[in-house]
Order: sequence, then C-alpha cells, then structure tokens
Amino acid sequence: MNAGPGDAVASREGGDREAAAGPQPPTARRIAERVLSCPDVAGLSRGPFGAVATYLPGDLVPGVAVRDDVIEVHVVARYGRPLPEVAELIRDAIGDLAAGRRTDVAIADVVTTDGKKE
Repeated sequence: MNAGPGDAVASREGGDREAAAGPQPPTARRIAERVLSCPDVAGLSRGPFGAVATYLPGDLVPGVAVRDDVIEVHVVARYGRPLPEVAELIRDAIGDLAAGRRTDVAIADVVTTDGKKE
C-alpha cells in the first residue's frame, strides 16, 4: 500500500491465512458500517487518487478495498485520540469480518469536531 504525504499508516497481520476468502460485497458494506460506527472516525476516504473502494455491480463502497489477502481502509479521523489508537480501534471493530486477512488502516485526514481540517 502506498501512503501519501501526511498519511498515518498502520497494519497488523490477521489470523489464519487459509480462512481468507475472495472479496464479498456484503462484507465490504458491513466493514464500512462498522468503521463509520467508530466514534473517532468522521468518514471514509477514497484515497488521494480515488482508487480505494470495493466495486460492486452498479455500486461501490468507498474507502474500503477488500482483496484476497488484505483489507484496506482509508478514513478521516476526528481530532483528539492518537492516530495509532484510532487505527487499532478500527481493526478491533472489523476483526471478525477480516476472515484472516491483514488489515491496513490509513488515516487520510483529520478534522475537528466542527468538521474543519486540523
């Protein structure tokens, strides 16, 4: 994964790689819902070139790329909590959906509670 300037990137190896399955559209949507339910996440980001997404027939899930061996999540964080902790909370929130895949979390931006960039 390539991070742009100012992106904080963290990853952790998932569990059993043999449990990994191919991309599953419902999984991408559920991952996005869980990530957005984290109190320190203001939103999802498609990345600097708009390429981070899971493409579905007639739709896409922005900010979540589900691949055979990795799940990539790009978020806009709320200012306050240290970014490595935000990434860890996101991994914890989606851990059971990862199905053994490594989870990479990129913090694409940080905003204050009023939505302004920090």
